[in-house]
Amino acid sequence: MFPRLFQIGSFSQSTYGVLVALAFLVALSVIARLARRAGLNSDAVVNLGIVCGLSAIVGAKIMMFLVDIPYYVRNPGEIFSMASLQAGGVFYGGLIAALIAAAVYMRRHQLPALPTADVFAPGIALGHGIGRLGCFGAGCCWGLPTRLPWGVTFTNPLAQQLVGVPLGIELHPTQLYESVAEFLIFGILYWRIRRQHAPGAIISLYLILYSTARFLVEFVRYHDQPNPFGGPLNTSQWISLALAALGAAYFVRNVGRASTPAAGLQTRSR
Repeated sequence: MFPRLFQIGSFSQSTYGVLVALAFLVALSVIARLARRAGLNSDAVVNLGIVCGLSAIVGAKIMMFLVDIPYYVRNPGEIFSMASLQAGGVFYGGLIAALIAAAVYMRRHQLPALPTADVFAPGIALGHGIGRLGCFGAGCCWGLPTRLPWGVTFTNPLAQQLVGVPLGIELHPTQLYESVAEFLIFGILYWRIRRQHAPGAIISLYLILYSTARFLVEFVRYHDQPNPFGGPLNTSQWISLALAALGAAYFVRNVGRASTPAAGLQTRSR
C-alpha cells in the first residue's frame, strides 16, 4: 500500500527495506536476550544470527528463481531486474539456507545445536511477523480476490510497477494473515521457552506452528507458477508438510523427557 516510505530528490527509501531491517534488529535483540538466559555465548549467537540473516537473503532469492524456472529461462534478464532485486524472495528458501549456514557455524564454534536453535525460534517468528508488514507495504505476496469484509484494495501504481500486484480489486490480505500468525507464534514460543523444556522442543514447536499457518495461508495466496506434480498443493505447501512432519516427529519423540528448569538456565554468558 505504501511501497515508498519517502523520497528526497533521486533517492527513495522503500517501506519494505526499513521494516525488514527493523525485523532483523528486533529478532537479534530477542535472540541475544534468550541466549544469555540459556547460558550460551551471546556474542557467538549474535554473530550466528548475522550469518543466518545474510544466508537467508541469498537462499530466499535462489528459491524464488527455482520455483519459477521456466519464466526466468525465457526471461534471463529478469534475474537482475529491479523487481527481482527488490523482491523478498521465498521465505522457505531463506530458512533452509539459514539452517545450513547455522549447522556449519555452530559446529565450527562449538555451539550446542538444539539449545541454540531454541533461542532462535522466537526471534525468527517475531522478525518474520514484522517483515510481513513490509510485504504488505510493498504489495508483494498478495492474496486471491475476495468478497470478505476485510479484503484490501491496492491503489498505488508504484506497487504494481514494482511487484505486479493488481489494483482496484479486493484481495485477501495474506501478508497480514501471516504476520498475525507469526506474532501469535512468537507469544507462544516466548512463553514456552521460559519454562521447563527438552532441548529442541522450542524449534520443533516453531516448525509445527509456522508450517501449519503457512500451509493454510497458501490456499488464498496468489501464485503465477504451476503447482508441482500437477496437484492442488504448491511448492511452499509441500515444504510446509515436510517441516511440520519433521517438527512433530521430534516433538512427539521427546515430549515428557526430563529437561533443565528455565530458572536454572539463568546463568551468565561466557
